[in-house]
Amino acid sequence: MRTGHFFLRLLIGLVAAACATPVLAHPAPFSYLDVRLTTAAIEGTLVLHDFDVAHELNAAPESLLDPVTLQRHASAITAFVRERLRMNADGRDLTWEISRLRAVPERTGVEVAYRVPLRATVGHLTIRAALFPYDPNHQTFVNVYEEGVLKHQEVLGGAHTTCEYYTGGRQGAFAVFKAFTAAGIHHIAIGPDHILFIVGLLLLGGSVLRLLGIVSAFTIGHSITLSLAALNILAPPARIVEPAIALSIVYVGADNLLATKGARDVRALIALFFGLVHGFGFASVLREIGLPARALGISLFSFNLGVEIGQAVVVVIVASLLALLRTRSPIAARHVVTAASVVVTLAGTYWFVQRIW
Repeated sequence: MRTGHFFLRLLIGLVAAACATPVLAHPAPFSYLDVRLTTAAIEGTLVLHDFDVAHELNAAPESLLDPVTLQRHASAITAFVRERLRMNADGRDLTWEISRLRAVPERTGVEVAYRVPLRATVGHLTIRAALFPYDPNHQTFVNVYEEGVLKHQEVLGGAHTTCEYYTGGRQGAFAVFKAFTAAGIHHIAIGPDHILFIVGLLLLGGSVLRLLGIVSAFTIGHSITLSLAALNILAPPARIVEPAIALSIVYVGADNLLATKGARDVRALIALFFGLVHGFGFASVLREIGLPARALGISLFSFNLGVEIGQAVVVVIVASLLALLRTRSPIAARHVVTAASVVVTLAGTYWFVQRIW
C-alpha cells in the first residue's frame, strides 16, 4: 500500500510540474480592455499582464509591480500601447490621453487608464489591437459600455485584430447605413461573377420596363435568401453556392445563344430563380463583415441598397451602350451580343470547374 501511495504521489507531482512549466514560461497571454462611451468622452482601462510588459521592456516581471520602477518605464509602456492599440471614431483616428499608470498586484498586471475627449457623439467605433506580436496566442478581451451599461464583448487575437461597434441612437444607425451601403456597392464592384450574370441578362435588350422588371426580379430573389442566410435561418455551404452561381452564368450565356426570335422572354423568371442563389453568395460577405446585433434591419436594408446601386450603374452603362449600338448598326449589335454571350458562357464554365475542383 505504501509503495502504491508513493508512486501515486510521485505521478501527481510529475503532472503538476508538467502543468506548471508552461504557466511559469507564460502565465496568462491575455489583456483586458474596458471601453466606456459617454456623450463627452471615451474612457476606460487596459490591463496588461506584467510578463508581457516585461518582455517588451526587457525587464523582470516582478519589478513592474513596484510603483517606483513602473514609473521609470511609463513613457515606454505608453508608447507601445498607443502604437499597438488604435481607436477610430466615425473615420477619425483618436489620440489617447493616458491619465494613470499603476501596478495591480492582485492581477499580476499593469493597468493603463485612458481618456479620449469627444467633439461629437460616436456612431461607429473601430478598435484595432495587436498588443504583443511576439506571442501568437495573445488575446485581448474587449468590453464596450454605453452610459455605464455593458453592450458588447469581443475577443481579439490571432488574425482577428479588429472590433467594429455601432452605438445606439441616430448616430449609430446612420453609421450602419453608410458602412453597409458602401459594402454592398463595393461587393458588386469587385464581384465579376455577379456583374457578368447581370450583363448576360441584359444582352438581348428590350424596353426600359422589361429591363427594369428583369433587374427587379433578381433583386427580389437575392433579397430573400440574403436575409435568410444573414440571419442564420437557411445557410447552405459555400461549396454548393459558389458552383451554383457559376452555373447560373453558364445558363444565361447559353440561353442567349439558343434564343430564337419571337420566343417568350422568360428572363425575369430566370433572374428571380438565380437571384435566390446569388443571395446566398451576398450573405457570405455579410457574415465576414459581421452584422451589428442592434441594427439588423438597417444593416440588411443598407447592404441590399448598396447592391442595388451597384447593379443600377451596371444596367445603365450596359443598356445604354447596347441601345446606342443597335441604333447605329443592328448587324454589329447582333455580333456583339453573340460574342458577349460566348464570353459569359465560357467564363461561367471556367468558374464552375475552378470552384468544383
